[in-house]
Parts: sequence; C-alpha cells; structure tokens
Amino acid sequence: MIQITGHTRFGGLLGSPVAHSLSPAMHNLSFAALNIDAVYLAFDVTGERLKETVRVFRDLNTYGFNVTMPGKKHVMEYLDEVSRSARLIGAVNTVVNENGKLIGYNTDGTGYTSALREHGFDPKGKEVTLVGAGGAACAAAVQMALDGVKTLHIVNRKSRSADAAYALAQRINQATSCRADVAFLEDAQTLADLISGSDLLTNATPIGMAPETEASFLKDPSPLRSSLVVSDMVYNPRMTKLRRQAMEAGCKTIGGTSMLLWQGAEAFRLWTGKQMPVALVRERIFSGEDE
Repeated sequence: MIQITGHTRFGGLLGSPVAHSLSPAMHNLSFAALNIDAVYLAFDVTGERLKETVRVFRDLNTYGFNVTMPGKKHVMEYLDEVSRSARLIGAVNTVVNENGKLIGYNTDGTGYTSALREHGFDPKGKEVTLVGAGGAACAAAVQMALDGVKTLHIVNRKSRSADAAYALAQRINQATSCRADVAFLEDAQTLADLISGSDLLTNATPIGMAPETEASFLKDPSPLRSSLVVSDMVYNPRMTKLRRQAMEAGCKTIGGTSMLLWQGAEAFRLWTGKQMPVALVRERIFSGEDE
C-alpha cells in the first residue's frame, strides 16, 4: 500500500478524458513495489487550463507528469527543453521536472520499439510498412527511424491526413538515415507489394478498435507470410481481426498492450532513475491479456 508522508512527491496524467487510464495503477504499483515515496494521479485538464496546470506542477516540485490528448502538442510551448525524438515527433507525452526545469520527452516511440524487442524483433536494418500517420504512428515511425530501420513505408488514406503522412516522411528523410515514402490504402496492389517485401507490418490506426472489432484495413490477407511480424497498436480488443488474419497465415503477432506497458516503463525510468518492475505490472495490471 502507498503510505502518504510529509515527503511524498506527486505527479500524474494531464488530459481529457483520463478516468479510463491504466497509468495510475501502473505507476502507483511500481512506486509501492520499489518503496518510492511518490504517488501518481489523473487530472482532467482541457486545453485552456493546460498552461496554468503546468505552472503549478513546476512550482510544487512534482517529479513530473504525463500528457495525453488533447495537450501533447500544446504542452511543448510551456517547457524549457524538448528531446530530439519528441521534437521530431512533434509531441510530448512525458515531462520531467528537474528542480523547476521542465524537460519534455515522448516515450510512445521508445515504448513501441521496446515492445518489438521484447517479442524478438530488432528494427535495425529492417523494412517496415506502417499503416497510419496520426500521433501513435508518428511516434513509432520516428523512433524506428532513429533506431536504424532501413526503409519505412507510411501507408495512409488519400482523403485523411495525406499531408501529415508526407510531412512525416519528409522529417524522417531529413533527420535520419532511414528512407521513408508514402503510399495509400486505396491502392491494394501497392499495399500488397509493400507487405510482401517488409519484415514488419504495423497498424497504427484505430481500425479494428471496439466497437468495430471485425474491421481490418487488410481486405486481402494473401500477402501475409510466416516470416512477417504483424503488430497492432489497438489494445481493445486485445485480439484484433488483423492479428487473427496474421496468426492464420503463421505470422508472429504483437498486441497493443505491450506498447502501453513499455511507454509507461520508460516514463517511470525518466522520473525515478529506476526500472519499472515490468513483470509485476504485467501480472497485476494486464493479467490474462493475450499478447
């Protein structure tokens, strides 16, 4: 149990909505397990209140905080420093308070690549097809590029976020050695060709998320093969239609809870300098989850 003392430091999650978040359970369990005198709370903060809330978190000597939607981009203007990867991604989800100096990071990308490595996939030198160009896709794309992915195909709908996909590819090409390009979901043959030549296929869109659990961007699963790793960032449901398609083709699959767990672990390390007890958190918070 967490014992509140006169020395207890606090931090938490800023965003809206936040009541559904698993982050308080993950971090408070970890603080208790490692005897760290700290607590993690969730604060429902909308855009117009973000600046003042960040000032309060700075002045009250918190250890830091997480930021979720809708503030991941806006919070950057209230910070003293932003990491290279967070600046390339264009969003911050973790802030460390170093004696009043606020430093922003993005652990979504490192959480994703850590999840890949946990399942035996090293992105360095690989070819990847990534579906999506939103916040989660951007974080994963940038971190994979920084970690040495050789070629990254960003696949998006023509009518949605096409400009974001091109901008993401341009940033990656300018700042890393990875070669990124853009294709479209509507071009079924191109998508099939990209998947056939890739080592990893990643879904970074909400396609397949509850309640639309029978949806999949992959209408024809024939390009799937046993040597391909398929990752789906959707974690509700844990077993998406895309993962079922991939498993039927003999692919190794990775679900969305791993990214959720490892992005939290990286934030915990940044705040405390200690490793989150990942095995304990997985057992207590994600017990029974199909990864």
